Amino acid sequence: MTTSQVETVSTGADKAKLAAVAVLVVAAVAAFYAFSKQGPLVQWTVLLVGLVAAVTVFLVSEPGRQFIAFGRDAWREAKKVVWPSRKETVQMTLYVFGFVVVMALFLWLTDKTLEWVFYDLILGWRK
Repeated sequence: MTTSQVETVSTGADKAKLAAVAVLVVAAVAAFYAFSKQGPLVQWTVLLVGLVAAVTVFLVSEPGRQFIAFGRDAWREAKKVVWPSRKETVQMTLYVFGFVVVMALFLWLTDKTLEWVFYDLILGWRK
């Protein structure tokens, strides 16, 4: 038996809430600059109050509830991750460093070999 997810259709109320969020963000930024003569404390307070209001309106809309549900699901999945032990982490880090050193030596030797072949043997440009 398969289950399919049903996408909810945005209602007019949700569209109005999202429009209100946009208006609140723009108003908060405009107020931040409008209150520039009042001092930074007033500016930042007005900006933060406007942004908090915008976030609050967003979170009570359907997309906001979906966002919260997504965050909860992501957190639940992150708890299921089996993290490596300290020993495994150190071992893998040493493997990576060793591989980097081996590759650096290989590329350096390849570069010097090609330099010798092209400049000394073929072109004879060595001084």
